[in-house]
Amino acid sequence: MYVSYHQHDWNIWLPLAEFAYNNSYHSSTKRSLFFTVYGRDPQFDSVHITQDTPSGRLSTKISSVQQDVKREIEVAINWFKRYAYKRRASPPVFNPGDMVWLSSKNIKSTRPKKKLSERFLGPFPILKKVSTHAYHLNLPSQCKFIHPVFHISLLEPVKTSTIPNRHQEPCPPIIIEEEEEWEVSQILHSKLKRRKLW
Repeated sequence: MYVSYHQHDWNIWLPLAEFAYNNSYHSSTKRSLFFTVYGRDPQFDSVHITQDTPSGRLSTKISSVQQDVKREIEVAINWFKRYAYKRRASPPVFNPGDMVWLSSKNIKSTRPKKKLSERFLGPFPILKKVSTHAYHLNLPSQCKFIHPVFHISLLEPVKTSTIPNRHQEPCPPIIIEEEEEWEVSQILHSKLKRRKLW
């Protein structure tokens, strides 16, 4: 509901709010309150209203308010667009064979403290592009518990060093915290305890 910035004209808009509420569809009754009381929906015939009547002045005021609101919405949309495009960078494009670093954000390690673990694992070669924002990586055999398709936000391109004769130490092997896999042939017994299935 629209009121002015100083909120001094809210009582003028109460009849419109009441009409809008009474004319809106209610899920409980499957019809509007107006239809429930009068047995028909209100008619909105285009009637010419002169400006010198109270309804004419209200009509003029409503149309000017709608124009103001429309202008403000356009300003807000343009501001949000400018702000979003300023912060948004286009995602990098990788080709099969490119080497990338994989973020360790969602991967459990055997190290006791995640804070001191490597932030990125790899580098790993890209096998193929799955979609515009997902890539299939060639992971080593130690990572058989990890699904090899990753979102582009988890990948960083490998940058070549600008310092001559500088060699980067390879990352230590990845050890994933997992147990032996067992295949269940059938469930023999189960019970419900405190709403949990055991």
